[in-house]
Amino acid sequence: MITIKNIHKKFRQKDGSDLTVLKNINFKIQEGEFISLLGPSGCGKSTLLNIIAGLESTSSGKILVENKEINGPGSDRGVVFQEAALFPWLSVLDNVKFGLKNANIKENQIEKQALKYISKVHLSKFQDSYPHQLSGGMRQRAAIARALAMNPKILLMDEPFGALDEQTRMMLQYELQKIWLESKKTILFVTHNIREAVQLSDRIVVFGTQPGRIKEIFEVKAARPRKENKGYLLELENRILAVLKEEIEKVMKEEMGDAYNFEEGSLPWDPNRNMGSHI
Repeated sequence: MITIKNIHKKFRQKDGSDLTVLKNINFKIQEGEFISLLGPSGCGKSTLLNIIAGLESTSSGKILVENKEINGPGSDRGVVFQEAALFPWLSVLDNVKFGLKNANIKENQIEKQALKYISKVHLSKFQDSYPHQLSGGMRQRAAIARALAMNPKILLMDEPFGALDEQTRMMLQYELQKIWLESKKTILFVTHNIREAVQLSDRIVVFGTQPGRIKEIFEVKAARPRKENKGYLLELENRILAVLKEEIEKVMKEEMGDAYNFEEGSLPWDPNRNMGSHI
């Protein structure tokens, strides 16, 4: 479905030097897979997503979708960003219909298709509401409906739940799993949240940073819907955290200096205390 071949990406800095943000990225995504890109801030996850979306170019290497090289945005790829980016002067229904008006869809089918996907994200009661009248989670659901309504083969999601509270985030993770199970879209999902990646993904591509590169790819062998307290998933989270430890330290030391220590900073409480030991 998607073949990523020898991707390198550099940005020119103000002092004239080059900053390498992606180095030698190679992997394949099969049709219908849910893949998460996981790693610390600055590892190039969003940059790679933007390249696949056709919003940025590579410095070298190429990306193929169904054996055709990407050279710009396309209707086969829908994008959902961290911010919903809805038109504030349009209702939920009109936001979802907006892209369909430029697609090769008959006029009498546009509203029917928009309403179908608004229903899938449970916003039918709010189809005539404007973005400022919705919660953050509802706005993001509207953005997902807008992307799905275009019926892309590939859904690209750049930390879509990152700005939401934990309860809303968990609810949308569950809803996204249901949408994926029903539609079998190929989904590429950027996150820095280990638990989120484990809950959602078929495979997790773990990135290192400075420059961004693939450290390891984990396969999640668990049936859906997934439960957070399942022992296998918790063990997988710990394995991923162990791989990311060095990268997290690298980022934190850059921000906080050499005084930062991952082992000291990882627990917000004293592990030797015995509070609750009598329970």
